[in-house]
Amino acid sequence: MIVLDEEHENISIEELREELPSQQPRYVLLSYVFAHDDGRKSFPLCFIFISPQGCKPELQMMYSGSKKALEKDIGATKIFELRSVDELTEEWLVEKLKFFR
Repeated sequence: MIVLDEEHENISIEELREELPSQQPRYVLLSYVFAHDDGRKSFPLCFIFISPQGCKPELQMMYSGSKKALEKDIGATKIFELRSVDELTEEWLVEKLKFFR
């Protein structure tokens, strides 16, 4: 069973990163306001699976095993994986979203 741990509104990527444990896997569902180069705005729903190196193998297996089913259920438009909470930055997300123009 997957349980909602926390929910935030109007939180920056940096503030979100501070809320996440550095040694435990987490799923993050993020609605992000993306400003395109031509002035348009879009609101991609991003699913980010963070599985830090060094966390307990049992936790990694549990999260990895549930990931595909959760992806299907939540209907996210963009899906990403990270190996460290520190990788989660606004610059990283913007760069990833530019790929989908």
